[in-house]
Amino acid sequence: MITEGRQLTQKSQPLTFSSPRFLASVLTISREEVNAVYSTPLLELVFKAASVHRLYNDPQMVQRCTLLSIKTGGCPETCTYCSQSSSWRKETGLKAEKLMDLEETYQAALRAKESGSTRFCMGAAWRGPSQVGKGQWERVLEMVARIRGLGMEVCTTLGMLTPEQAKQLREAGLTAYNHNLDTSPEYYGKITSSRKYEDRLETLANVRDAGISVCAGGIIGMGEGNMDRVGLLHQLATLPEHPESVPINALVAVKGTPLQDQPPPSALEVVRCIATARIIMPRSVVRLSAGRLNFSLSDQALCFMAGANSIFDGDKLLTTPNNERNEDLHMFETLGLRSRPAFLPYSAGAASSNGSCGNSAQKVAMA
Repeated sequence: MITEGRQLTQKSQPLTFSSPRFLASVLTISREEVNAVYSTPLLELVFKAASVHRLYNDPQMVQRCTLLSIKTGGCPETCTYCSQSSSWRKETGLKAEKLMDLEETYQAALRAKESGSTRFCMGAAWRGPSQVGKGQWERVLEMVARIRGLGMEVCTTLGMLTPEQAKQLREAGLTAYNHNLDTSPEYYGKITSSRKYEDRLETLANVRDAGISVCAGGIIGMGEGNMDRVGLLHQLATLPEHPESVPINALVAVKGTPLQDQPPPSALEVVRCIATARIIMPRSVVRLSAGRLNFSLSDQALCFMAGANSIFDGDKLLTTPNNERNEDLHMFETLGLRSRPAFLPYSAGAASSNGSCGNSAQKVAMA
């Protein structure tokens, strides 16, 4: 395990969490070393994660993000956890909807900002922009530019991207692009059959090359084993650079999907994943995401202690229920947490995460 004082690379010089060599070592960490971290007794693991968290982040500062489904249902992908797949639309009863219009999306972002969110995330149930018309794609680019003009960070999750599409999003002012790896490479084929793991990695590469910050995480509780969780975290930690943000989702089993009877992971399982992510990706934002509705205040407090420093607020995450905003405000007050401002420079991620943006967003901001 990588711990303070462990001799990871040079036996004569012990590594400490604040050492530059510690940061270098976690970029080349092996799966066996990730497993050693993950398998640490839980209280010791949380203590180590909290120590790392305080070295690289303000432990009282937590970002509040809002996620909006701008195009719901009708997705051609076969992700077994997702209610938006057209493969089981009859079982879920979820009808495909058209892409939201620009003004409706803008007003939703405005309400989110007024409620205290500093990042606005938009999700479309597409395989990727290449499968939709030019008009819809241009509308999404307009959404990004206009919402960036509100002074909010903007994130999208639109499926697989080409290099040109990533470049266009960057020019529109996109802060970050979410494209989760979901699980380990070995377990991925049991979650979807409509795309390959390599497709996910290719999109992340296109996003990085365009200068957009990467948001990539996964889901736990889909029937995977501990080594699959280790494999997911290892994949994320050994990307060419650590993701700006790492969402940790607990499965929300939706009636009608193939995983409808899957029991949810416990809060302590989520804590273990968060703590491991914090140690091996010390500068990334670790986002406590879907499934939080089932956690008590004490559960969530332990997640923050273990290194989580972002949440999604609002009553819905795409199509699944989420905590009410007033509940989160009470939690922040009770735990002494503060909301992270927009564009506070991130330790990990591309230049777009520090407030720099493309020409379109600059024009909107000056308008």
